[in-house]
Formats: sequence, C-alpha cells, structure tokens
Amino acid sequence: MNNQDNEKVFQKSQINWYPGHMAKTKRLIRENINLIDVVYEVIDSRIPKSSKIIDIDNYIGNKKRILIFNKYDLCDKIETDKWIKYYENKGYTVVKTNLTLDKKLNYLISKTKELMTLEFDKMKEKSMKTDRKIRVLVVGVPNVGKSTLINRLVGRKIVNTGNKPGVTKNLDWIRVDNDIELLDSPGILWPKFEDDIAFNLASFTAIKEEVLPINQVVEYILKTLYNLYPEKLQERYKIDKYDDFVEALDTIGKKRGCLVKGGEIDYDKVFNVVLNDIKNGYIKEITFDRYGV
Repeated sequence: MNNQDNEKVFQKSQINWYPGHMAKTKRLIRENINLIDVVYEVIDSRIPKSSKIIDIDNYIGNKKRILIFNKYDLCDKIETDKWIKYYENKGYTVVKTNLTLDKKLNYLISKTKELMTLEFDKMKEKSMKTDRKIRVLVVGVPNVGKSTLINRLVGRKIVNTGNKPGVTKNLDWIRVDNDIELLDSPGILWPKFEDDIAFNLASFTAIKEEVLPINQVVEYILKTLYNLYPEKLQERYKIDKYDDFVEALDTIGKKRGCLVKGGEIDYDKVFNVVLNDIKNGYIKEITFDRYGV
C-alpha cells in the first residue's frame, strides 16, 4: 500500500454494480404494484441520502408511502433531522425507529391504518370493496433492516436476517395481522452511482465488500470520521491527528492487537476492525450524508 494507491480513493467516477436479481426485483414490483396500498421504504439514518432509492418513483408511482429511518439511535440526530425535515417537506410520512431495540411497532401499524382510512372512505363512496387487508410493499437498499422490520411487525422470526447484503432473495407475501399483509422484496440498488454514494453504501455494508477495494473503503471511513467527527477517532482508536492513512492503520493495529509474527501490522485485520466497528454500531452518533452539501 502506498500514497499513490491511497489517492485513487477520491478520483471521481461512476461505479457500476447491478446484479441481475435487482433488475428482476424491479420488474416484479412493477407487475405487482397495482395490488399495493402503501410502501414502506427503509433507509439507514446514518446515510439518509445515499440509502434512499433514487429511482423508486419509476415503479411505485403515487402510492402512499412511509419512509422508515432505521438505526436512528446510531445517527447524528442534528444532521439526520435535517434530512427528516427535508423529506417531510416533500410529502413523506417519516417514522424514526431502531429495529434492533424496538420490539413492538404498533405506532407504525397505527400510522399505516391512519393513512388508509381516508382512502377506504373514498372507495366506499364509489361502492368499492374495502373489507380486505391493507397491502404494504417493503423496499430498501440491501442490509438496511427490512427483514428485521418484518420480523418485528409479525412478532416472530419469519424471514432471515443477516448483517450483510443479499439475504432476501424473492418477493413474498407475509401476514402481519387481520388488517395488514406485507410484500417483502430483496434489497435494491441502481445501475450507476457516484463515488461518494458508493463509498457511503460500502461503509455501511449495503453493497458487498468485493465491489470496492476494502482498503479504499476503510480510508474513506477514516477520512470522513476525521473531517466530520474527529473526536470519534480519538475515542475509538486514540488517533488525535490524521495525516497519513498507513500511520492511522498502524495506530489502530497496535491498539487492537492486529499483529503477525515479528510484531508487524496485519492490515487485513485492521480493515475488518474498522468495518465491523461501523457495521455493528460501535461508533455511534455519526451521519455521513450532510444536508445541503
């Protein structure tokens, strides 16, 4: 690893990564969208812009939607609340939650029924049938918490969860109660995205590690923390000043015991330490997307 390699991190380009199953998922959503009443879009509160599906309107149209800010306990609330206000001003119904800790989501169910009350009243006026379940589509980028959301709503583990992208594979109908049923969907991304979006998604494990070089992702994380939250670097890794990527890795490696024979730093272990600290929420109160920037 050298400075020339490190400089490649921030060269502007477009990342192409669009697995075939994502195109299939979008097609299946289009085919089923007429059955849907409400859309739950789950986003990561730490990257409220990067984890928002940019082309979602192309295939859900004007369906009623609830934007679920998951992992709200891990975000920088001052920064994330700016995004919440932005989305509310655009007409979204926003719900803040931490799906790991919130065991019951009655408030989300109530909000969903509230949204549909007026719609059902209109349908009754037209003599349309309303004695049916509310049908909700659940969407989001990979690893943002959709499966955990469904398990919380149902009250038991009904879909697999995992702290990596690509766990859900198909569209499946799931009954919540006598009034609501969900259509679960695999994580969705889009064919091309800018480097900052790509690195934000990679930092919070929404795209697979092999898509971007792990050393570049870790450098992005450390530089972003230093620029936005230098106190977090000091608190977690005892790094007071960030001048050189390799020096920072050496500091982290020594502190966390990422060593091989002879006392040399095992950089692969250091990379995994940093990624896991972000993935598992050990570094809290951070938001990488800055409103207005």
